[in-house]
Amino acid sequence: MNGAADGPVAEGSGGSLPRASAAARSNTAPGRITDGAPLVGRRDALLAFNQALDASGAPAFQFLVLIGEPGAGKTRLLGELTRQAAGRELTTLVGRAAEFEQELPFGVVVDALDDQVESSLAGLAERLGAETSALLGTVLPALRTPGQDRETGPRSDQADRTGQTGPGSDLTSRLRVYRAMRRLLEDLASQDGLVLILDDLHWADSASVELLDHLVRHPPRGRVLIAIAYRPAQASPRLAALLGSAGAHGSEVSVGPLNLTEAQELLGPKMSRSRCQTLHETSGGNPFYLEALARMEQQDRPAQGSSDDGELPPDVLTALRLELSGLSKASQRVAQGAAVVALEFEPTLVAVAAEMDEGEAREALNDLTARDIVRPASAGRLQFRHPLVRRAAYDCAAPAWLLGAHARVAAHLAEVGAPATLRAHHVERSAPFGDQAATATLITAARDTAAQAPATAAHWLEVALRIMPVTSPGPNESPDEIPDRQLELLLEIAKLRAVSGQLIEGREAALEALRRLPPADYAKRALAARFCALMERQLDRPAEARSVLLGELRRIPDPQSAAAVPLRVRLIAESLMRGDIPAAQAVLDLMPERSDSLPPSITLAIAALRPLPAFALGRIDAAARFIEAAGQLVAVAPDDDLADWLDAIAWLCWTETVMGRYASALAHFDRAIAIARRTGQGYIISNLLAGQAQVLIMFGRLEEASWAAEEAAEVARMLGSGHQLVFALAQQCLAASWSGEDQVAVRLGEDAVRTGENNGEWSGTHAHYALAVALINAGRREAGRSAMAEVCGGSNRPRLDRRSFLRACEVMAGLEADTGNPADADRWADRAARVSYPGQEATARLARAHATREAEPKAAAAAATEAAQLFDSTGQVIDAGRARLCAGQSHAAAGDKDQARVELAAAARTFAECGARSLQAATAHQARKAGVRVGARGRAKGSGSPPPFGLTRRELEVVRLVGEGYSNQQMAESLHLSPRTIETHLSHIFAKLNVTSRTGILKVFSERD
Repeated sequence: MNGAADGPVAEGSGGSLPRASAAARSNTAPGRITDGAPLVGRRDALLAFNQALDASGAPAFQFLVLIGEPGAGKTRLLGELTRQAAGRELTTLVGRAAEFEQELPFGVVVDALDDQVESSLAGLAERLGAETSALLGTVLPALRTPGQDRETGPRSDQADRTGQTGPGSDLTSRLRVYRAMRRLLEDLASQDGLVLILDDLHWADSASVELLDHLVRHPPRGRVLIAIAYRPAQASPRLAALLGSAGAHGSEVSVGPLNLTEAQELLGPKMSRSRCQTLHETSGGNPFYLEALARMEQQDRPAQGSSDDGELPPDVLTALRLELSGLSKASQRVAQGAAVVALEFEPTLVAVAAEMDEGEAREALNDLTARDIVRPASAGRLQFRHPLVRRAAYDCAAPAWLLGAHARVAAHLAEVGAPATLRAHHVERSAPFGDQAATATLITAARDTAAQAPATAAHWLEVALRIMPVTSPGPNESPDEIPDRQLELLLEIAKLRAVSGQLIEGREAALEALRRLPPADYAKRALAARFCALMERQLDRPAEARSVLLGELRRIPDPQSAAAVPLRVRLIAESLMRGDIPAAQAVLDLMPERSDSLPPSITLAIAALRPLPAFALGRIDAAARFIEAAGQLVAVAPDDDLADWLDAIAWLCWTETVMGRYASALAHFDRAIAIARRTGQGYIISNLLAGQAQVLIMFGRLEEASWAAEEAAEVARMLGSGHQLVFALAQQCLAASWSGEDQVAVRLGEDAVRTGENNGEWSGTHAHYALAVALINAGRREAGRSAMAEVCGGSNRPRLDRRSFLRACEVMAGLEADTGNPADADRWADRAARVSYPGQEATARLARAHATREAEPKAAAAAATEAAQLFDSTGQVIDAGRARLCAGQSHAAAGDKDQARVELAAAARTFAECGARSLQAATAHQARKAGVRVGARGRAKGSGSPPPFGLTRRELEVVRLVGEGYSNQQMAESLHLSPRTIETHLSHIFAKLNVTSRTGILKVFSERD
């Protein structure tokens, strides 16, 4: 038939985790996705399939989306795509999401991939590497090693010192899993290409959708086509946005109703035209409804379909239930037991659910198979003919019986040692209030999945909270300990909802904790209020955040008490975020610099917040003194103290950055990021990564900066935090701009400006600055001049922070000098001189060099050379190169070609090493204009040939260490890079050499030698 409707499939059965359901190449299992009947109509879909398959063979990643209402025929069309892909000898993997197991993380992905991975184990781990295989083992059972669980982050059963209990839900660990998944797809596609088909994604768990979102924005390399299908009315916003994220790689097929002619073709010549027309009108052209109604009319078995009671006509549901009612009592009970287990199931577990002898259950299953209620699947399993049949069987069972069946399955899985994550689905549906064992199972399952699927973990904790018993305390417990346990769970739920991007739910959980806490429990209320304010801030609701903090402060009788201080510290951070420096300073003035009565973490937080207000108010010496004092405290503080107040530490890092203390800032950013990952404080990771990216740009480590900024944006999107996304996009824009990726940089800058429009905060202003820089670097000088002048405030007060304003003045001085406007260049240089401050003198000197380059070239050369030396002293590599470029231009203007050649060659070398391609090209242009030669790629002539295969020198170093057998971690230590950067270099090397493993790298270089 044309329109086998769409529905859930099993994600697991028995005591095992979900299994993949597809085979490779011509051995794909189209029976899983279509009944093989002739296809009616759908020429547009078939054309789209051919185009997508052709494009993926280019090779170019393709993303194909099928959308349509239940019964429209999406599943049938995916079966056609399966056959077309098999005809091209492409590896084709199929998975389907399940309605009843939406809490199981990565269910649809495991369904598609696990069998194929298991059959490819030989050599797979070697090709992927141990680290990638271990990450994949947290998701795919086939790669799980003995004793390995699903948790990728550290666990702690004790409340951390922020009052947030449970394991850290490390957002970046999920990103590492997603990158490992992308690497796996590239490996599976390396031989013949890969088609990954995922059906019924409107039922997919949030982790699977998040993975797809990552893949479409960071496509796998090679011949990879991902095709998905879902119902638009039931799709989550993130799922519906996938096509837009795919850009030029994506295409959509809308699977609509059949027209009358197609309906007649589907129903066949025995159906009269008038009856066809009636059925067509009744069904609305929906293929499944059409055929189901026709079969019902003929008193035949109803068509396959899927939906819940609210989506299908009553006649269709009645037909399915009538079909099941014709079974024997034993077969009915077994069908219902199988529906409890999964769409795809093992007979043993069905017997447990049905409370029958296994022999009787198998006999009943044979009857169900003969009646086409169930069909053979893979590896000794059976499956329902279609998800709707399972839904009908489940709905036909008595509610009390279902409770018992789920309880029996949960108990059996516990007996055979199945993980809590597999049992939680059944425990949730059967546990009575007060069941302590069930509560423990749900909490364990939540903590095992928190790092990768925090939304699922939060759901299970919410169920645990609902059934958690309130009993008498144990022998070593206080009378209040049970309620405390509930409040701890509530705060953990708030944290998980927040890090999963469900900030509203996180805020509501924190507010609920405030409602439950006694009015006089000031300390715990302060913790809950602080967390609530954090969520309000992430939701871009600064007024509400401030209101929560002030409301709790008014409750506390003594404003100087230990409970009040954390709220005041959070108020300082809120004031800094919205740029209200006087308000922040006013609160700080009430705080002692040191107090033995305060916890060390609070003392540290206050010290970390002091420098920025002092700097912003022009008290530069005081700011420097505060930075020194805070740095000393941070150096000796244990990680736990820093973990309590990472948002305050972030402000210290930013202040060190604006004051030119880049090495210290980067060290503190690195430490804070590591702590945030370890403790699962996802709300702050984006902010820290964006700051890290900014410093890395200063150091000329553009590739690492781009990686950090990209990760910052990814985390901000996961959180749904607008202001964090704005700043992350701005750093991505700047990294891309200085790397010479002009179109990408402008697009990112425009995205940042659009996202931060009218947010009234520093991040929005910085987005305008980043876009202006990108426009100027891209050669769109008029647009860039206008944008930069606007953000600099014209004759009014600058909208930028002092450091950014100083840099903007220097950029504008250079722009005006390049376009022949020396008077304007001089005015910008004057403004730079007026706002310059210790630690940033080099920027003002470079601005003056731009302004005097034509009129006084010798003085300009001297100023630019001095600026380059100052930039060198603080590690600002790109700015040092730009200063040497200016010095070279000035020497050329003064007629000193020898010195011009020296400065321009040094600038070219700097830009080549950084990967600043546009600046490198600009340097070569200036050298030609001045009539001097600087050698290829900025190297002096005779300095050696470039690395082979288009590799960079850093990538060549990595290749050398690969040959010496270094691990990723050893390479990172040897080259003073992060393991993440090593992974990036290796992926680039694989692409340039067209290999998929370290062995391939060695083979290529062996053949070359």
